[in-house]
Amino acid sequence: MKACNVVSLIVLVGCVTLTSNVYAQATDTMPMASSPAASSGKATPADKKLARDVRKALSKAPNFNVSNVYVKARGGVVTLSGSVPDGPQIQQAAEVAMGVPGVTSVSNHLTLYTRGY
Repeated sequence: MKACNVVSLIVLVGCVTLTSNVYAQATDTMPMASSPAASSGKATPADKKLARDVRKALSKAPNFNVSNVYVKARGGVVTLSGSVPDGPQIQQAAEVAMGVPGVTSVSNHLTLYTRGY
């Protein structure tokens, strides 16, 4: 009988310890939504305007072909994707985008393309 009580006590202590650890992990890993756009995953009107402004600035950049460049903006972070024909244009695109008011950072995923035959 005494051994049964000891085993029951050990199981009870183990369950309490496990439960508190699981609760602590669950509450520490919950993401915090800083804005409505962060929680919904959709672009706000301000994001769309910022993406248009960046694309317009790229189209006005000297010797820059914006036809294969895609611009996405979320909360001031601009993502550039697509391709350009010349290597220096990759850096040029990032510099132009950073010069647009409202842009806080640029994630540049542009690549080079070569023309077919």
